[in-house]
Amino acid sequence: MAEETIFSKIIRKEIPADVVYQDDLVTAFRDINPRAPSHVLIIPNKLIPTTNDVEPEDELVMGRLFTVAKKIAQDEGIAEDGYRLIVNCNPHGGQEVYHIHMHLVGGRPLGPMLLS
Repeated sequence: MAEETIFSKIIRKEIPADVVYQDDLVTAFRDINPRAPSHVLIIPNKLIPTTNDVEPEDELVMGRLFTVAKKIAQDEGIAEDGYRLIVNCNPHGGQEVYHIHMHLVGGRPLGPMLLS
């Protein structure tokens, strides 16, 4: 069984976060250390530690990450100019919290790589 993370507490509203979207499958909130003017984390409400742990039954929630990213990009006013979606996996991929999450970053030209 995967261990609970700080993200689990954000989903349950046990700790404060600037939540910009939440439904039955996903939660999205502003990153506390933003790397761009818009930097939102989109996470499944189900604890899936890494992309290596995604199963076929998770396809709906993983797809929801993308449709919510589109909505948030539109709400943030960055959809037309563009934005980046990033998912890190394990230590070499730069993953720090073991609850799969998608970074939505934008609001300025991002260059060839943003989170390295």
